[in-house]
Amino acid sequence: MLRSSRVLLACAAPMGASGVIFAAMATHLQGGGTLSTAALFLLMHACAVLGMAALLPHVEGGRRALCVAGALLVAGTFLFSGDLVLRQLAGMKLLWGTAPFGGGMMIVGWLAAAVPVLFDRRARAS
Repeated sequence: MLRSSRVLLACAAPMGASGVIFAAMATHLQGGGTLSTAALFLLMHACAVLGMAALLPHVEGGRRALCVAGALLVAGTFLFSGDLVLRQLAGMKLLWGTAPFGGGMMIVGWLAAAVPVLFDRRARAS
């Protein structure tokens, strides 16, 4: 297994686990909508990062771009969801503008995930 795949998998697993934890907490807290949103983003992006980890060994051109896309999704989700969790549980923000910045990182990460398709010779030949 590629080192980059292992790193992405090591990031996806705790993202998914924390998503389940926060979803469960949201069901038991009054007004847990913010926590529910954080859980949704953690679970959704954990699946995407897991898919990227599985795809990496099969990509020749654009492998670095796929790693960057995965890193952007991980970091963006951490910032976005972390800010929402702190707001819900501690009544404070992580930093000013952290959630929007993290959201922007996730958007760029999703767009960067398309780069390997554009540069992989096998994908263009089909």
